Amino acid sequence: MTFELPHDVEQLRLRTHAFIRNRVIPHEPAPGDRLDESVRISLGEEAKKLGIFAPQVPVDFGGQGLALRYWSPIFQEAGYSPIGPAVLNLMAPDEGNMHMINLIGTDEQKAEFLAPLAAGTTRSCFGMTEPHPGAGSDPEALTASAVKDGNTWVLNGEKRFSSGAEIAGFAIYMARTVDIEGHPDGATMFLVPMDTPGVRVGHPIHTIDRTIAGGHPHLHFDNVRVPNSAVLGEVGLGFKYAQVRLGPARLTHCMRWLGLARRAQDIVLDRTNTREIFGSAIGELGIAQNMLAESAIDIETSDSIITKTAHLLESDPKAGSALSSIAKVHCSEAVYKVIDRAIQLCGGDGVSDGLPLAQYLSEVRPFRIYDGSNETHKWAISRRASSKRRRAVENGEEFRGNATTSQEIFA
Repeated sequence: MTFELPHDVEQLRLRTHAFIRNRVIPHEPAPGDRLDESVRISLGEEAKKLGIFAPQVPVDFGGQGLALRYWSPIFQEAGYSPIGPAVLNLMAPDEGNMHMINLIGTDEQKAEFLAPLAAGTTRSCFGMTEPHPGAGSDPEALTASAVKDGNTWVLNGEKRFSSGAEIAGFAIYMARTVDIEGHPDGATMFLVPMDTPGVRVGHPIHTIDRTIAGGHPHLHFDNVRVPNSAVLGEVGLGFKYAQVRLGPARLTHCMRWLGLARRAQDIVLDRTNTREIFGSAIGELGIAQNMLAESAIDIETSDSIITKTAHLLESDPKAGSALSSIAKVHCSEAVYKVIDRAIQLCGGDGVSDGLPLAQYLSEVRPFRIYDGSNETHKWAISRRASSKRRRAVENGEEFRGNATTSQEIFA
């Protein structure tokens, strides 16, 4: 694994860096406001001309064809502005949906759904989370149903926190299916245009974040009929495909928010280098130096685990998906702490709208909940660690942890 970027990737990073700072940041809405859609489209067209639009999308669909292992430096540059990922078409949920459709969609599905999504001419949502006691951190609790009826499927269920649904052109809908025609019991994904009869956007859920356009509303499917061609991938393999989507999607959230943490660190460094208190620059005070150092450590460790996970997702997707849980927990907590420290060091201005830091904190706080709560991930991480150690001991690959002498250790 190398940390030196190929020349073409480094040039892409530099162009993205300049575009975000020179063109995107001046168009940022006031803290708490949403990006105007016309601004997103206009800036997106500029990005296309510069060859930096949709860096993660295959070239055949108008993107830059960047390998996953190189996404992070580009996504971080985009994430330096809260609106940068939307402008460059690498924001959730569209980015994750594009990745999955490209991997498992048919040629016809790619033409109908991926092409316009990659071009930024339509938006999408992902229907997974449900009202209690339905699917949330536990996807096995899925209650939405899909029943085969001849050459069509009938979909019924209610989703919530369907990010982007208010402006989406289509949804990827996850529903439980039974054993049919040799396919296993489980879940199935469907590509469903939002204007399909029976699809209804329900009441909105008002959250503290603002960067994902289209809100996080409830989404109702009432006897929605779709053809066989709406099935994304194979029937019954929806949970498997969800991991195909969620592994990289967790990681790209880490990438984008790490870019915002770098922005917060720059804001507080500028302030502590110039503001004085008790006769010294704030940055010369030991307590401030400790906070700034902790933030620098959080940023660099997050960057490292993202890089390792991205490489692993390419070479060993199963292991990469497992490591993405660790990356998600670490980065979501580290990024929050970086921004929180920046607020603390900026004092009263940090919690006002004179600086954007309070809004940044509102943007990153939900990440500890969505894509699986951190507590759920920690439970899974612990189980995997215990299982791995147990197998190693049983197979005689390692000495037992209770060995007390060198003879026992090396026996």
